[in-house]
Amino acid sequence: MKTLNKVKVEVKVEKKVDGRKNNTGRPVNKKSARQARLAKQAFYADVNAKFKSGVKFEISNNVYSYDSKGYIANEINGHVCNVDYIGRTKVKGYTFVLGKKVNVELNLKTLKFVK
Repeated sequence: MKTLNKVKVEVKVEKKVDGRKNNTGRPVNKKSARQARLAKQAFYADVNAKFKSGVKFEISNNVYSYDSKGYIANEINGHVCNVDYIGRTKVKGYTFVLGKKVNVELNLKTLKFVK
């Protein structure tokens, strides 16, 4: 029976010093339709995430926030309206004023979020 000699191999890994991943070397056309669409999608996702996480927003000098229990509240009185639907860019809800149901619709694209 033959004995095999074990060989130690040193592996050197070459890392990219500039931190790029999958760079084809081609410049990105920021004005292309695809880049504009991706930027718009990223904006909608960001605004939707801010709303769902309860970040405060301002409408006509009043500050409101969404509560995960399914309603919108203001800082002073608390509960303002119930939320039925949260879409990509719209939020639909309702409230009762003097015994009548009033539908409320918010456009997430136009909300001003407060820090």
